[in-house]
Amino acid sequence: MRKTFFILTLLSGLMAACSEKSDPSFDQRNFTSVIDNKIFSSGIFPIDVRQTSDGGYLVLAERSIQESTFRGVYIMKADKYGKFSKETMLDDNYVNPVGPVIVSGTSLTFVCMDAFSLQAQLVTVDENAENPTITAIAGITYPAAIGIDGTSGFVMLSYDQANKNTVVSRHDMTGARVGSSLALTIGAGEDVEEPIINHFLRTGKRLPFHVGKIPGGQYYLNGFYNYTLSLLFTDFSQNGTLGVVQGQQDDGGFSAVYPLGGNKFAASRFNFGDNFFMPNVNLTTNGTTTAMDLGGYSFPELTSNATVKILSKPINGTNTLIFASDTKSKQIGLFFYNESTGSFLSSRYLGFSNPFEVASIATTSDEGLIVCGTTYLAGRFPRICLLKLSKDDLAGQL
Repeated sequence: MRKTFFILTLLSGLMAACSEKSDPSFDQRNFTSVIDNKIFSSGIFPIDVRQTSDGGYLVLAERSIQESTFRGVYIMKADKYGKFSKETMLDDNYVNPVGPVIVSGTSLTFVCMDAFSLQAQLVTVDENAENPTITAIAGITYPAAIGIDGTSGFVMLSYDQANKNTVVSRHDMTGARVGSSLALTIGAGEDVEEPIINHFLRTGKRLPFHVGKIPGGQYYLNGFYNYTLSLLFTDFSQNGTLGVVQGQQDDGGFSAVYPLGGNKFAASRFNFGDNFFMPNVNLTTNGTTTAMDLGGYSFPELTSNATVKILSKPINGTNTLIFASDTKSKQIGLFFYNESTGSFLSSRYLGFSNPFEVASIATTSDEGLIVCGTTYLAGRFPRICLLKLSKDDLAGQL
């Protein structure tokens, strides 16, 4: 009797599992998708992901171009199951797309660069990755990062090579400038410029340029100033910069910054290859300090100078910070922290078989999480991967 009961219980469990996995709603809530395409020998490197109103996903990515160190613009639409739907590739003269993608109604906007004039270009596409419109942004070269500025515009970080300045400017959604901009010297000499140019040519280390606005407060930027990669704060007044958190040339500084309000941030920093998470740190936004004095949780399991993405979202009623990064085991690591206390909650590792690297994370309309990254087919061909975690799956992390 006991054996019969065990067999019936096992069969019931297997039938329930099969029923759940054949349920389309389950496939929509949880999936891992690796997306190949017709340009087999060309590398695709995702930058950002956004969910569209039909439940699908739009991915902004770079694509390698023959006989050019710049990378072209690739836009892909996936359906709600993470399966390939459509793709758009801009002409090769449009290069080096910059995220994050800004959603405005049913339009999605990002910035790229003209390969010949080096001028910034504003690109808007619809939710199906179609009908791109491209507008030149006057007076801006080498765009490096953008961020949302309130509800009607964006702020951009760029590089003025002629004057050797890091530039911060504000724009409306047509690309027109709003108010004054801020120009900051990177310092004299070719040595300080070399890592910046190598970043844009994709021949050197990818630098973690960031720009944005503290809700209800100042603007922040992570860029080169006075010979070093530093985090700066400004209100665009005549006083210029209000605060500077200095890095260590291009060998140390912030790899990610996420404002939580006031002087409180979630952030990560790197120092000569080592990585540190700071889920609850107060930064001096008016004065001069150094990033090397901030401490943080050390993560030896991460790759050297690892890419880090940070997101805040409620899980089980708890405001939770999710840090996503690349591990030495070639997986994407997710690390969960309590936002109010900064205490560590749990970790999760994504990816199998092939190497996986994180590009972006975003919340979904069903309170889940979409992780976009790069995986390598046969260990050598970069391709987009999408990994979806459901609301229930995330709840299990707390």
